[in-house]
Amino acid sequence: MGSRAAQLKAFERLLDIMDELREKCPWDRKQTFETLRHLTIEETYELGDAILKDNLEEIKKELGDLLLHIVFYSKIGSEKKVFDIADVANQISDKLIQRHPHIYGEIDVENADQVVKNWEAIKLKEGKKSVLEGVPKSLPALVKAHRIQDKVSGVGFDWDQKEAVLEKVKEELDELKAEIDAMNSKKIESEFGDVMFSLVNYARFLKINPENALERTNNKFIKRFNYIEKKAQKNKKKISDLSIEEMEILWQEAKKRD
Repeated sequence: MGSRAAQLKAFERLLDIMDELREKCPWDRKQTFETLRHLTIEETYELGDAILKDNLEEIKKELGDLLLHIVFYSKIGSEKKVFDIADVANQISDKLIQRHPHIYGEIDVENADQVVKNWEAIKLKEGKKSVLEGVPKSLPALVKAHRIQDKVSGVGFDWDQKEAVLEKVKEELDELKAEIDAMNSKKIESEFGDVMFSLVNYARFLKINPENALERTNNKFIKRFNYIEKKAQKNKKKISDLSIEEMEILWQEAKKRD
């Protein structure tokens, strides 16, 4: 861990390297906001994977990759004479001060929930026409559902008790079952979406991030299925040659290894 002077020196080094690469490297020179976009998304997901694995060394590496992208975008912005890294840093600093009147102003708060409610009120004062305006349209649906519910909760549109939310989940499941029994394919999809939305809301009340929970389950499934594949290979079999009963036995073995 370095001193503040060492941290600033390291950041200045990165800025110098970016200047040089942009001038001398053919690949770096040809990049634009658009060409970097998908790479930034990929790096963000890689950071998310590292966080779920609690791999601190990987988290540090992926944070570096994302920091590079921020510096890269800022360099392109400076070349276009629209903004540079100082503008980016100052804008987020100004926003943090504006959004934290309980630190930099005279507002008192008792807990984190009140902080969130203040944020939403401040955003509306800043000119946003809707509480949901800040939810990116391109977010994955599961993440978007969670953010939508977080946002509306911040202005008081929420359930009082988690038990009522669980009842809503059960209600949506009953409605889904009714449409399945009626074989109404269009309504089945709609009701299935309602079930997922209500489950995301219930997860929020349980203080669970549904995206993280589902991804951990994905990883758990992959690990168990890989165990079945390795066991099949060890016995000189293709996994497709195993019966469902054999797979189930190996699956139960894999579960004991979690």
